[in-house]
Amino acid sequence: MPVHVPPQGTRPSARLLPGGILAALMPRVLAAFVLAASPVAAGAALAHHGWSWAESEKSELRGTILAISMAPPHPALQVRAEDGTVWQVDLGNPRQTERSGFRGDTARPGDAILVLGNRSREPGKPHMKAVRITLDGQNYDLYPERL
Repeated sequence: MPVHVPPQGTRPSARLLPGGILAALMPRVLAAFVLAASPVAAGAALAHHGWSWAESEKSELRGTILAISMAPPHPALQVRAEDGTVWQVDLGNPRQTERSGFRGDTARPGDAILVLGNRSREPGKPHMKAVRITLDGQNYDLYPERL
């Protein structure tokens, strides 16, 4: 019986079945990966987009804007509180934020800000979701239904 020598640069395991075992198994492996990853990705998206990660009571944060990002999925501000802590303040989605009247050029780093919103439930995590922001006496209601 002749000995089969695989061609240079190929893997013998890829030729175990007609069409290659890898070719035969790839659709199943890919489907299993997608099914396993879907709940994780969906859970992360729901946790991020909902309010469950935040306290139910509203709090006020006074400080100075350090940075403004209007990038999706949520515009955000970095705010240095009066005690020196730097907070991440999530705004509404881009359309919602713009409907409130707040745009990227509405404020600048260095501006004083008052944020009314819901702080993270995670103790010690300086992160909140804004319901209203106030700049120079002007209110921007991001979630008016939550006021």
